[in-house]
Parts: sequence; structure tokens; C-alpha cells
Amino acid sequence: MSGGENTFDIAVIGAGIAGASVAAELAADADYDGRVVLLEQEAQPGYHTTGRSAAIYSPVYGPRPIRALTRAAHDFYMSPPDGFADHALLTPIACAFVARADQASAVDAMQAEMSDADSISRLDGAEMARRMPLLRDGYADGGLWDTGTSEIDVAALHQGYLRMLRAGGGTLRNRATVTALTRSGDGWDLETAAGPVHARIVINATGAWADHVGDMAGAEKIGLVPKRRTAMMIEPPAGCDTTTLPMVIDIAEQFYLKPDAGKLLISPANEDPEPPSDVQPDEMDIAICVDRIERAFDLTVRRIENRWAGLRSFVADKAPVAAFSKQVDGFYWLAGQGGYGIQSAPGLARYAADEVLGRPMAQRFQDQGLDPADIAADRPGIGPQ
Repeated sequence: MSGGENTFDIAVIGAGIAGASVAAELAADADYDGRVVLLEQEAQPGYHTTGRSAAIYSPVYGPRPIRALTRAAHDFYMSPPDGFADHALLTPIACAFVARADQASAVDAMQAEMSDADSISRLDGAEMARRMPLLRDGYADGGLWDTGTSEIDVAALHQGYLRMLRAGGGTLRNRATVTALTRSGDGWDLETAAGPVHARIVINATGAWADHVGDMAGAEKIGLVPKRRTAMMIEPPAGCDTTTLPMVIDIAEQFYLKPDAGKLLISPANEDPEPPSDVQPDEMDIAICVDRIERAFDLTVRRIENRWAGLRSFVADKAPVAAFSKQVDGFYWLAGQGGYGIQSAPGLARYAADEVLGRPMAQRFQDQGLDPADIAADRPGIGPQ
């Protein structure tokens, strides 16, 4: 597309992991020479959910489309493009899904759901306690042990995509809140805090703000609900070697505990609806977290060293929305990744880039069982709730 410095082929709104990754894939695509701009409302990308995520890579975590996209992301994580990062993006960590005696049916259900995962094994209470000595005596009746989980270096992944965007000739504009979206000729006129932009295609990767941006464009409502998740950092018990600990998740996801740089990162794994905002930790979340952690583990939380919160945004079925709007031309949804957005980002970004460019779905997504109907904007069961 020809035009001035404010004319682009594709405008991606939102420079968190979803927007940064798809913009980078488009800008770096060897067979595409269009101009790409990435618009971020904050002074720097990743201020909200991406910058507050303690993400893991787990091919068994999340609804079926997320698991397919996460598996499809594996090759990228293991072998990113040259210059993307100066160290490995993944660090393996064992993961234990623990269950009390009254939660045995939840173990059965999860084991059945993950029956195709060869990294999962079932443990009784004694073996779970042996592998996780911080558990209180008698707390765990059993659970599942996963050897396919890794910690993600979120900052390295995000910064790698921003470098990839720039290297591919893409443009990043910070402090560029979009205030209006209007169809104009063959594209869109965007009014932003950093000046006007015209683009043929708009990609809505605005996280908690996605339905708001969709409203501005006149697109369908996908029923997105941002939900607060609180986390905090505490000291481990004296003499505890955190390097030997697995990540521990309650089988019903009522809490989790993860070793982190010599400390323990804990969360009540809450999902409390919130309007889009610079969300802050809630004191009740903190109290609930401490209570659940002290009941499950042989430790006392004497001091919280750091606390924060982020928004995880879901539609009703908790699968992402990655598709062109059925209501307005040239408007692409990339939203609803919930708590799975980091782990699936390399897969989802490549899938979305191909769809935006009008290409058929790549074989690797077919091999993983991804069905585009499961992430469409007009699929049954999503929309205003």
C-alpha cells in the first residue's frame, strides 16, 4: 500500500504478547511486504497482563484449542529465529496437581481429559508427599504429576518479538490509545493519542479492552470478561531448597505455589470479574491465598514481600477468539486468551498471521487437531452473557 507515514497495511492494537507476536510474524514474513504498525496505549509495551505473568508452558493446560496451539508453539520455543533471544526461552520444571480425598473425582476427570498426554502420571498420596516434602502430612490423597511443563522467560519472549517486529520493518507507537475506529474506503481510519493512522486491516489484540475496541469498530460482541488474578512472593521455610521443588497446583485450581529465584510465588488462582483497568491486588484475595497455602503446606506466611494482580480475559468457553469479524470487514479478533496467552503465543501468532494474509491453515495446526470453528468469532456459546 502506498501512502504517507501514517498509512499502513495492517494496524495491530495492543502490544502485549498477543499483539507483539502477531505484528512481529507479519512484519518478518518473507513473503509479505506490507507495512505493519503496532499501537500501544501505555508508555511501554507489556505493562498490563503480559508484564505481570508468571507463565508456564504446559501442553496439558487449558481447553482443547489452547492445548493444540501450545503444542504447535513448541518448535518456536525450542528453536526461535536467530537473534530472538540470547538464552533458552523454556526451563523445565515438574508440575504436581494435588488433590485431597474429597477431590478424587477431579483427578479422574483431569486424567481422562489428558489421556493423550504421555507426560502425565497418577500418584498416590504417599508418593506425592515424598516428591513434595512441603505438603502437610495427610493433605494429599493423590494427584497427577506432569513432566512436560516448563517455565517461560516472559520478558525474553516479549522483547524478542518486539526486536523481530523492528527487524522486519514494523513500527511501534507507544502512548497511542485508539479513541475511534471508522471504516474508510478499503480500510480503517484510526484516531489515536499519537495521531491518525489509516490501515487496510485492523487486528484487535487489546486484551481486557477487546470488547471495547470491538464496539468502536461496530463488530459483534464476544462477551469478553476480564478477571483479576492475584499473586505474591514469600520466603520459603528455613533450609528449604527451592531448586528441587515442583510447581504445585490444586486439582480444582484453588491455589498454586511455584519456586521462583529462591522465593515462593503463591496465588489463590482467583478469577474475579473486573472492568478493564490497571488492576491492583485485593486484600481479600491475599487473605484467602495465605489461608489456602498454609492449609496445604507446612509453612507459615509471616511476610509478603511483593504482591500484584493482572487481568486474564475470557469468553464463555475459555477458548481464544482468533478470526475475522463476521459483522465488519477487515477487523480481526485476537482476544480471549485468558491465562494461556503466553504459552500459546507463538502458535496463535503464526496461525493468525496466516489467516490475516489469506493463507490456508498450516499443516502443523492440522496435525495438532486445531479446528478453526472452535476459535471463530461467531461460534455457538459466546457473545453477550
